Amino acid sequence: MIIADTNLLLRAVLDDDVKQSHLARRYLAELDKIALPLPAICEFVWVLSRRYKLDASDIASSLRELVDDARICCNRDAVDAGLAFLDAGGDFADGVIEFEGRRLGGDTFVSFDKRAVALIQAKGRKGILLDAD
Repeated sequence: MIIADTNLLLRAVLDDDVKQSHLARRYLAELDKIALPLPAICEFVWVLSRRYKLDASDIASSLRELVDDARICCNRDAVDAGLAFLDAGGDFADGVIEFEGRRLGGDTFVSFDKRAVALIQAKGRKGILLDAD
C-alpha cells in the first residue's frame, strides 16, 4: 500500500499538467490499496478551494468520489465530519479538527473563527469564540 501525497491526488484529479496528470492516474489505477492521511486530504481540499477556486459542492463531490473508492484507506469518520462542515458552508479542516479533538477527549472547540464556532454550536456542541476586540 502506498501513502499518497497531496500533489499525486491533485494531479490525478486535475489536468493542469498533462504529463503528470496522466502518470498519476495511470499509477493509481494499478494499485490495490492507497493510504490517504488526513493532512493530505485537508491539503487537497485547501488547494482546490484556494488555488483552483472550486466551489464547495464541486470539492465535496471530488472528495466523496475519491474516498468512496474501495481501494482508499482513510479515517472516513473524520472525512465525513469535514464534509459536513464543508456542506454547511464551513471549512473542511475545521470539521476534521473538531472531530479529532473530540476523539482525543476534548469537549469544547475554541477559535477566533466565527463561522466554525457557530457551526459547532448549531450541532449542539460546545464552542467558544474568542474576540480580540
